[in-house]
Amino acid sequence: MSRRALILGGTGLIGRAAARRLRQAGWTVDAPGREVDRADPRALAQAMGDGADLLVDCLCYTASDARTLLPLARDAGSTVMISAKAVYADSRGRHVNSAEPPRFDGPVTEDQPTLAPLDSDPFTREGYGPNKVAAERTLLDSGLPVTVLRPSKVHGPGNKRPLESYFVDRILAGHRIVLLASRGEGVDHPTAAANLAALIETAALHPGRRVLNAADPDAPNGLEISRIIARALDHEWQEILLDHDEAGRHPWRRGFVLDTSAALALGYRPVGDYALTVRETLRDLVSRSSWQDRSRE
Repeated sequence: MSRRALILGGTGLIGRAAARRLRQAGWTVDAPGREVDRADPRALAQAMGDGADLLVDCLCYTASDARTLLPLARDAGSTVMISAKAVYADSRGRHVNSAEPPRFDGPVTEDQPTLAPLDSDPFTREGYGPNKVAAERTLLDSGLPVTVLRPSKVHGPGNKRPLESYFVDRILAGHRIVLLASRGEGVDHPTAAANLAALIETAALHPGRRVLNAADPDAPNGLEISRIIARALDHEWQEILLDHDEAGRHPWRRGFVLDTSAALALGYRPVGDYALTVRETLRDLVSRSSWQDRSRE
């Protein structure tokens, strides 16, 4: 008998990748989009039906969202909630969305302190992380087999705000020079949607109550990413490494690295490193680029 998965937010970047991965593994997957109102308990109950082996929520932003999810989680063999690394705070309370970037001694583990939970607007820079913390705690405190995944900068085809476009647009415009702030040394750990999907499947096969970081097996800096993307698009350019941060502010210049040891110990195996997994994103960006359209005129 085929295993069943229900993915809330199944038409988004993460949901699509998870649905594709699970279907390839033989799962029956229901991945409704806007036709199911995430805030409507009746609509959610109808989508859940008689239960599921796996419940994935890509749209859980607040404690209220988490409470709405709990009745469904009770009828699921395993539940996965997509959180974010934005929950982490350093010793001075700084986080990824604070005015000053956080500073950590090394890769951040799941034991790193988080921001205090908050019930406010989750779609603000200051509200996003605290609301995710509140949602996490609501689910984990239930005692149900809920896996909370904390990804970093998610990349994949169909991303509405792809960071890679910073370099792709310049390459397609024919730039032969690229400016990189802080000598291109900034690192903000990428997370391929395909790798995140592999971790979702691993959590489904090993139900439990836990928090796991979700990121690619490598964390290239801005300079390395500029070279990876240029190489993938058969482009050559000269990198100008600036000591200051006034120009060349690439999207990876402020951030931190996640420790994924716990995910690996559970049995997770990534699909590939950044250079491999980003190719799908690059093909997607090139195919819908305005620069590509102009070159055909």
